[in-house]
Amino acid sequence: MCDSVFCSVFLWGHNWSEAGAPSSCSGASSLSSEREKANNSINNSKQQKKGVTVEMEPLEEAEVTELKRQLEEEDLDPEQKISLLNNTLNQALKMAALQTDGSTLTAVKSQLYLSGVLSHCVVLLSPDPRRPRGNWGAAATLAQLTSSCCVGVEPGKQSQTFHRLFLPSVMNSLLSLASQLMRRAECVSLFRKVMDSVGWLLRAHSQLTTQVLSSVHYEQIQMCDDVSVSLLCIQMWIQICSASRDFLSGLSDDSVLLLLNEAVGQLAVSSDSSVGGASVRLILLMANQQELRVQPLLHSFRGLDSLLDKDWRGRSFDQDVDQLIALIQSDTRSHPKACTERVRAASVIQAAWRSYQTRRRVKSLNRAVSTLQRKYRARRRQQQQQKEAQQWDEELKYQVCVRRQQARRLFHQKQRQLLQLLPPDQVQSYLQECERRAAVVIQSFWKGFRERQRYNNTHRHTLRQTHTRQQAARTLQRAVRCFLDKRRAEKVPPTPPFWIGQHGLTDSRRVELRRQVEEHISLHPSSRVSRQECERLHEEVQLLLLSELQGGDRRRREELRVEALLAHTHTQLELLREAPPLSTVTLKDSESFLSPSGPIAARARDSHNATLQASRLPWWRTLGDTADMFSPSHLQELEAELGGLFVGGSVGVGQPED
Repeated sequence: MCDSVFCSVFLWGHNWSEAGAPSSCSGASSLSSEREKANNSINNSKQQKKGVTVEMEPLEEAEVTELKRQLEEEDLDPEQKISLLNNTLNQALKMAALQTDGSTLTAVKSQLYLSGVLSHCVVLLSPDPRRPRGNWGAAATLAQLTSSCCVGVEPGKQSQTFHRLFLPSVMNSLLSLASQLMRRAECVSLFRKVMDSVGWLLRAHSQLTTQVLSSVHYEQIQMCDDVSVSLLCIQMWIQICSASRDFLSGLSDDSVLLLLNEAVGQLAVSSDSSVGGASVRLILLMANQQELRVQPLLHSFRGLDSLLDKDWRGRSFDQDVDQLIALIQSDTRSHPKACTERVRAASVIQAAWRSYQTRRRVKSLNRAVSTLQRKYRARRRQQQQQKEAQQWDEELKYQVCVRRQQARRLFHQKQRQLLQLLPPDQVQSYLQECERRAAVVIQSFWKGFRERQRYNNTHRHTLRQTHTRQQAARTLQRAVRCFLDKRRAEKVPPTPPFWIGQHGLTDSRRVELRRQVEEHISLHPSSRVSRQECERLHEEVQLLLLSELQGGDRRRREELRVEALLAHTHTQLELLREAPPLSTVTLKDSESFLSPSGPIAARARDSHNATLQASRLPWWRTLGDTADMFSPSHLQELEAELGGLFVGGSVGVGQPED
């Protein structure tokens, strides 16, 4: 019954917030508004018991199936799906909350989870960069309805999946939506609504606290500079701890430490009185509920008492500050048993570590001997491999020498056989020709070696002389510059001292110096420019850089086009070089040499017709200037002169012959 009452209050509060009323955000105002809404809902339920009945039926299975089918359709965009879910879930929860039986609301929520409708809600709430979100109010409403549906669900056999997979995904979606709303100044009320949904979900499922405190999205919310965001987070934890005293008892020590770390971090970072007072109240509330667990954890924050005393006194909550400082500075001797256990644990850890080091040192001795033996064997194996490689090299050199001797002997034998085949009167001339060729080869090698050596010597001598001359010139220039600097320094008149006379500068001297300063400023204006001029120069530089980059892209595309054309041309040339002769070419082979470009094919036909016309001209027409011999006008004149004789395609030079 309480669950149904809260759901009705929750939904009516949602309708009021959509109509324009401000949503409850924090503090005693939110608690009082929730109490008034609960009282109104209780009165309404009493009136229903007295006789005012509402003819409404809960959500049926067919309607859930139809809703799931509509959500799985690809025709609807995400905004339409969110609107459909808001209307359907709002109506279903209203009808279930108005039923007298409290199990109806639980059955509706369980049916929504088991059918997969809540999974679609989580998918729509998850951040997707490819899907820009337009209506943030609808997304916040869907987050509120989803968190309400996750409270009081009976998953049955899927209980493990519900608590370990589904609830963390819902919490992650809510925190991501809250972090997106936090960055928008116009969505402050929607951010509060989503954070209220997070708090409501944490009250029912305290195991999600560790996930919230270690979430990346919650860290982004904590790093926000807005004071209202920090205050809202602290007040959310205060409301959760105040609503249920068993909330902290169900948390682990790590979760409690993370919660304390958030409160202490706000004290260290923020300077707002409301944030500091809320953080102090949160720590005191945790200490009152779990003193034995919180007090030892507070001792790990060193310097917290001095921070409170120095920065947070005189802020209208000095009593809370004094109470927290007294709690931190309480005597640790009240817990002698815990201290003794810690000392004993430290001794056990130290003994285990020392025994581990000793065992490791003993093992390292055997390992050192094994390492020495392994290195000696590797060294001996390497020496043996080097010796075998040297033997292989010597044997290879010996085989090369033997094969060279065999080749030389075979060459001489063949030469003698050739000499035997020659006539006797040509043997002497053949030998003389062989000697002459050998002498030419030897002389060419010797002359090349001598010229290279002479060139190297000359080049080296030239470089040495050039370096010597440059060094001498540098030495002379350095000496002349030093001499000239000394002469100039001697000619400069001495600078008069700033303090002239016993009584300082005279009026005439002061006027003269001021005139000289003004003349110097007029002749040498400052190089500094105004801010507007800097912005103008910056814009000009940006435009020049943009034009240069665009021109570079254009040139790069032109270079790529030229390279592609060159590659295509080389390919065509290679095909032409490897083309078969005209006597053996077939029709299929000739088609492979046709160009796919229309202008190129027309130009080839024109050139072919011009060549045919030139071959058919009489010989006396080729004796003069042939620059414009094959033009269309010239061909028409020639055809008229010869009396209509067909000269190689007079129908048109640009048209191919049939």
